[in-house]
Amino acid sequence: MTKPSLGIVGLGQMGRHIAANLLRTGWTVLASGRNAETLAALRERGVETTSDNGDLARCDLVFLCLPNGGVVHEVLLGPGGLAAAMRPGQTIVDLSTIDHGTTIKVAEALAARGIDFLDAPISGMETRAADGTLTVMCGGPEPVFEAVKPILDHIGKTILHMGPSGSGQLAKLINQLLFDVNAAALAEALPMAVRMGLDPDKVAAVINSGTGRSHASEFFLPRILRGRFSDGYPMRHAYKDLVGASELGARLCIPMPVLAAATATYQTALLRGHGELDKGGMVRVFESLLGVEFRSPSQPKTEGEHNV
Repeated sequence: MTKPSLGIVGLGQMGRHIAANLLRTGWTVLASGRNAETLAALRERGVETTSDNGDLARCDLVFLCLPNGGVVHEVLLGPGGLAAAMRPGQTIVDLSTIDHGTTIKVAEALAARGIDFLDAPISGMETRAADGTLTVMCGGPEPVFEAVKPILDHIGKTILHMGPSGSGQLAKLINQLLFDVNAAALAEALPMAVRMGLDPDKVAAVINSGTGRSHASEFFLPRILRGRFSDGYPMRHAYKDLVGASELGARLCIPMPVLAAATATYQTALLRGHGELDKGGMVRVFESLLGVEFRSPSQPKTEGEHNV
């Protein structure tokens, strides 16, 4: 009997680890991507690979891990898209973080073709993708979720069904907005501490052992102290979450003043040319304004820090 097959398109920072972890299901795994080195590394681990997304149409279950809603729509519903080649009863699970409106349109288009669909955005840094301990928030029909959950258990530790289509993306958005606000608050407060004469190492120790602690502080503070801003998701990609929240707030008449202030910090960072840095890089906006740097005097700075 032929083994059931899983496909995945999108082999970036998270997707390449997810593709490898899907091997633990015992299913055949077919990964589609353009990076030859990534494809070669996955083949060494037993993943079948292709550079043609169309090959995924024969898989029983297809995962997407793509950068934005436009790419998701193009891969599924654009010219030569997967949906046209798939048959009723197959399933697509979108692990990407995209806007709610696009998710609803995709879900409706796939339902019309008899293709099952879950929006299932993931939360967690790259290390958790590698460990298979991500948080996965799912939206879509509950029977589809129950059928896919045993597969999701191989890539995530916390797997939740949030409600109908789009609910996964909404839950991810709420989580991301809180993270974004925390990151923007760090950017504003840390340079002030240096300007007032406080030691950066000691300030970081206070924050990460005190009530100011957050996941953002635990991840970014050690890296900011070293001038390292490349370990997280680039701000130019992350900005889509803030745009999505702004659109929802405007449409539903929901005031979000704290988020609006944080968004202004992101926008300033992007306008200053820091879009390739992770969210910890927002600190450079306020460092520039105050003429200071929140860096550890006892740790070497990351090579090339001042070239960004």
